[in-house]
Amino acid sequence: MKILVVDDEQDICEILQYNLEIEGYDVDTANSAEEAMLLPLHQYSLMLLDVMMGDISGFEMAKKVKEKPETADIPIIFITALDSEDDIVNGLNLGADDYIPKPLSMKQVKARVAAVLRRAARVPSESAQESSSGSLSCFNFETLCLDIESKEVTLDGQPVQLTKLEFELLSLFLQNINKVFSREELLSRCWPQDVYVLDRTVDVNITRLRKKIGQYGKHIKTRVGYGYSFCN
Repeated sequence: MKILVVDDEQDICEILQYNLEIEGYDVDTANSAEEAMLLPLHQYSLMLLDVMMGDISGFEMAKKVKEKPETADIPIIFITALDSEDDIVNGLNLGADDYIPKPLSMKQVKARVAAVLRRAARVPSESAQESSSGSLSCFNFETLCLDIESKEVTLDGQPVQLTKLEFELLSLFLQNINKVFSREELLSRCWPQDVYVLDRTVDVNITRLRKKIGQYGKHIKTRVGYGYSFCN
């Protein structure tokens, strides 16, 4: 698997490259977002981005990456000295899969890289496997359509770009219209067990999902004190 490390500190790039290559990854480095954007980004399985860099920050680069269909699904891990909750939530809002604070622990970096890559490459969910044996694979709500087998979502016939996590959440909701799920249930059913999750992660991902499904976002209701449900 190919990993791209982007950090304006050459020493950090070299340390990360060395340690990740020991784990068997093919690692490229760039010392600025501008330099990184010139690379064939669609070829990478994961990006590790520093936040505080030159003219284009890691947050800005992540936004550009997520806006392009050919790179939108590439997992991103932010590596930065910024560690306030607002900074972390900002990164998650941009579609980041994890957030590692500096100073870096190589043991932690390796574990989180492995966890994110496992999540990105994990086999189809149990519901998708069931669909191949004869049960429903498509779930529709008016003009919002989700196909479990093809992992595609369309809105008014147009494709909707969702992350794997957003797809899992929407799939769970559409298969359980009007059912209320607590945050704990959503975490246990949609998030892999070995991924570090903040308390506000569910809320952040629900907010992103609401925006992406347009007029149907209002159907994802917040049940204060209970959780979330998709209501008809």
